[in-house]
Amino acid sequence: MQGMHEFVFTCRAADFVDRHLAEAGFTKDILVNVVADKSESEVTVTIKTSTVADFTCDICLVPVSRELSGSLQLRYVFGEPVDENQIVDDEYRFIDKKAEFIDLAEDVCEILLLSLPLKVTCISNPDCRLYGEVKKNKESQTEEKSSWHESLEKLKNKYR
Repeated sequence: MQGMHEFVFTCRAADFVDRHLAEAGFTKDILVNVVADKSESEVTVTIKTSTVADFTCDICLVPVSRELSGSLQLRYVFGEPVDENQIVDDEYRFIDKKAEFIDLAEDVCEILLLSLPLKVTCISNPDCRLYGEVKKNKESQTEEKSSWHESLEKLKNKYR
């Protein structure tokens, strides 16, 4: 049936067998929204994911929860590729016109893994010594700051 079709799924990391999503921090429910727009020649699929993942701060090892979201748009073209150059593009895929379903599990896992942050820090957590608000007594800071120390402070503030 041609037209726009929307599907909303709620799943867990354990539902994706052998993908190791639970080890990556996905312990809560994962919301997957799929919109498929089917025409005579192709199916355009838009996948959006959102979840809350549990990590530990890379600095102070305090548990941190982060909201993660991601999206991906794919085009499934009916038929076979005409030449080898068409196979290279990951966003275009070829399927048989008689296909009854499209397995999106691998794509959902890819979106989730690509939404993981490279560095996890707890900016608002007071237990984190590096990024937390540390009240300093100005009287005890009688030392003169050297240029490398000022550069280090600028770097620290840049990554807050």
